[in-house]
Amino acid sequence: MEITTIKENDIEIAVINSKDILITDVQSALDVMATIYYEVGCDRVILNESAICKDFFNLRTGIAGEILQKFVSYKMKIAIVGDFSAYSSKSLKDFIYESNKGNDILFVSNVKQAMEKLSIG
Repeated sequence: MEITTIKENDIEIAVINSKDILITDVQSALDVMATIYYEVGCDRVILNESAICKDFFNLRTGIAGEILQKFVSYKMKIAIVGDFSAYSSKSLKDFIYESNKGNDILFVSNVKQAMEKLSIG
């Protein structure tokens, strides 16, 4: 896992690059969050879809809800970058749509969008 930071509108955002799957369950998500917060000092993170296990995107597993609740509870904003058109689940598409209405959990297609959305107050 490689973490870099970018500053947009005076807000530090952690960008995680990894070839490995980093988030597979709640504990691994908490580990990533702790690393970002304590080692980099950020409360906003950009993460590629490929760094999250496939079960996350199957809402029936409940993993997405559990993991994202931890991000909200610990006041850490996350933007997940990827091509979500590959998923055919209507419930996932609805979940992504509703998440993107807020400012805490975002599903975007590129890092530039993620930076723009996470750098808002």
